Amino acid sequence: MKITTVAEIEALYGVPGETSLAKEIDFISPEYRRMIEAAPFAALATSGPEGLDCTPRGDRAGHLVRIVDDRTLMMPDRRGNNRMDSLKNIIRDPRVALMFLIPGSGNALRLNGQASIDADPDLCQSFAVDGAAPRSVIVIKVEAVYFQCARAIVRSNLWSVDAQIDAALLPTAGQILATLSGNRVGGETYDKEWPERAAKSMW
Repeated sequence: MKITTVAEIEALYGVPGETSLAKEIDFISPEYRRMIEAAPFAALATSGPEGLDCTPRGDRAGHLVRIVDDRTLMMPDRRGNNRMDSLKNIIRDPRVALMFLIPGSGNALRLNGQASIDADPDLCQSFAVDGAAPRSVIVIKVEAVYFQCARAIVRSNLWSVDAQIDAALLPTAGQILATLSGNRVGGETYDKEWPERAAKSMW
């Protein structure tokens, strides 16, 4: 049976429990601050005319974002592939969502808000690591913050060493690129050079 209305899905699942609603607030509480500051990784979701985007964002714990106040975050746009999918989306549709993950913790933290991009040189320099500053900073005005219970992480066994996949069983970036580009780019040379190239352009 295909579900096509909100009423149908609500009838199927029922009413959210009190805890599911009480945990959502429109500011960063002291408890939520501690979770954000402990997170070295987040997924950033954006939307634009070309569609949706969800990109990984990682940094040293405590440096992934800067909490300006209880309703404002700043996230440096560290070096990447220069596709700028997230940034282009934010310019045209400021709605964003973040999901913070904390290694070892079953709970994730979700945050929704409105974003803008600031390329002020002094602001960017304040986020510099090893002398390298981001070219822009994403400024997020918080609209909703809430934790996600541990079921998904427990089910996936995400943080267990025993659950880690042997990388040799997966295709490498070079192999994927070579296949998709008809061997124009990628291949063994790409994979061999990547660690050194990444180390030189991490920040």
